[in-house]
Amino acid sequence: MSGPVAVLVGPPGAGKSTVAQLLAERLGTTVRDTDADVERRAGKTVADLFYDEGEPHFRALERTAVREALAEHDGVLSLGGGAVLADETRALLAGRPVVFLDVPLADAVKRVGLDAPRPLLIVNPRQQWRELMERRRPLYTEVARAVVDTGGQRPEAVAQAVLQALGLAGASAQQ
Repeated sequence: MSGPVAVLVGPPGAGKSTVAQLLAERLGTTVRDTDADVERRAGKTVADLFYDEGEPHFRALERTAVREALAEHDGVLSLGGGAVLADETRALLAGRPVVFLDVPLADAVKRVGLDAPRPLLIVNPRQQWRELMERRRPLYTEVARAVVDTGGQRPEAVAQAVLQALGLAGASAQQ
């Protein structure tokens, strides 16, 4: 099965975008983010899509973006936090090099910021995040080949842990 060398999943604030960029640099490849793909195609931000079109419309665009990225991209892929909610997406991730970047609430709050435009975290962000994780944690775990705890870790250490978890620790752009 061709496709991405690594796929990162996890909640908002887990560090997916930052770690994906570091992984791509270390592996000498490119990075792709499905939220960015959705925004490019729709011509508006994820937050605006939620507000203007509703979550079901956004999720449909997200499923398409994930399907296309898995088929076309051979670098590092970062999925939006809710992508794993779709049965279709979880099926497409089966057998792929998926890593769940897990993060404690305190770290997520620091990284995301409670004023950031996260459509699902608008009212009572801490409680919303907890509830979101109760629903999503089993799905992240289901699709992941490995789980890396990002709590209190620098992005470079998380990237190294992902490389080790996927058996890519010896790989680098210099090879």
